[in-house]
Amino acid sequence: MTDEYDTISDDDLAELALAADPDAPLDPNAVELEGAWGRSGPLPLWYMPAPVARTGGPRRAAVVALIIAALLVVVASGFCVTYGIIEIA
Repeated sequence: MTDEYDTISDDDLAELALAADPDAPLDPNAVELEGAWGRSGPLPLWYMPAPVARTGGPRRAAVVALIIAALLVVVASGFCVTYGIIEIA
């Protein structure tokens, strides 16, 4: 089953957009996009999906903590690691 919208090309859409009147009043039966999908916020769900938190295991947290601790020890020792090369500060 084909939809009537499957046959509209990008060129047809561009032509319709350029021919439209920007000062024309909105249709009273128009549906607000934000209300159509039930999400409110700065961006609608169709534009950018909500972020999903990824949980790493305890091994990943330990590796991150080890890297941070190593950098703190290097900086506390009086060395500078700003550009990734250990130098005397």
